[in-house]
Amino acid sequence: MKLNLYQVDAFASTLFKGNPAAVVPLEKWIDDALMQQLAMENNLAETVFFVPVRGNSSPTGGGREGAADYDIRWFTPEFEINLCGHATLASAFVLYTQLGYSKPSVTFSSKSGLLKVEKKGDLYEMDFPSWKPERVNDYPEDIAEILGVKEILGVYKYRDLLIEVATEEEVINAKPDFTAMKKTGDMIILTAKGNTVDFVSRFFAPTAGVDEDPVTGSAHSQLIPFWSEKLDKKKMIAKQLSKRGGDVLCEQKSAERVMMGGECVFYMKGEFEI
Repeated sequence: MKLNLYQVDAFASTLFKGNPAAVVPLEKWIDDALMQQLAMENNLAETVFFVPVRGNSSPTGGGREGAADYDIRWFTPEFEINLCGHATLASAFVLYTQLGYSKPSVTFSSKSGLLKVEKKGDLYEMDFPSWKPERVNDYPEDIAEILGVKEILGVYKYRDLLIEVATEEEVINAKPDFTAMKKTGDMIILTAKGNTVDFVSRFFAPTAGVDEDPVTGSAHSQLIPFWSEKLDKKKMIAKQLSKRGGDVLCEQKSAERVMMGGECVFYMKGEFEI
């Protein structure tokens, strides 16, 4: 069996920035174990697979003909994840630029519901769920030491732990202990108000086989409602301060939905032979 592979830098306007995703279009679903092995072999934050909804059964639980164009699933090197922004952005980019897709928007059915991506020139805007984190008291006592930061302003949670610190510089200078972090079992968002953008962040997921993710859409499903309320703003600009870096246009559209937008850059096309 031969499968095509596209590698795309998402949330980037130039090569070697943003977050690289491996995109594997399928005509029908292959075995889950094989998808996991391919993700492990690619060793990127996510490998994404999608199939046309028509004529295929939906393992995501949300696919219905007429409601979605494709079913989509994402795998880290360690396990399947329930939401991934940059690989969804990359999937839409591959459909439009490599596979001849021409509708104004594409809708994916996922384990987190329907995800619509609209192409606006070079910009791709994603309609994603709004996951507002709430303040929690049950978190590792040594979380500041694990993250390598001086002072924590608050700890919040939806899917991931969201840790707020006072300044952008603290986010930049954080030196996480990934071995200790993995033992917590949590994926962690570190965030602060930005100096030149509305907010900044970093995202750590050693439990998923990714110590630090370059640019994380699912984290922004949590960051956008958090900062929208805190800053009293609907439209914002965010920056993820990883080594590669990435810019995300953000909007709190409603209590249930957020928009995040960005560009993509094509890197390569390859072929699996299995």
